[in-house]
Amino acid sequence: MSVERYLNHPTFGMLYRVCPVPSGEEIYATLYAQRMFFRVTSQPQGTSFEAMPFSDARHHAEQNLLRMRRNQSPELPLWKKLFDQTFI
Repeated sequence: MSVERYLNHPTFGMLYRVCPVPSGEEIYATLYAQRMFFRVTSQPQGTSFEAMPFSDARHHAEQNLLRMRRNQSPELPLWKKLFDQTFI
């Protein structure tokens, strides 16, 4: 089981998934700079990228961890490790 997912941004290059958002969107960060975060929405017409602040991305990642704990997800340790690598 892996939570890793990557996406190519047309300007900033490779992005990695930080966490899913309940609304069907996902939060991604730049792979190399790791301080640029994007809310990514995938639709049949294409993928849209919306830049977002560090604090908002961290909030969404914390909410994801809380959901995983509540649901007793077996993926929790993987998400926790990704959170620590990204935000701590």
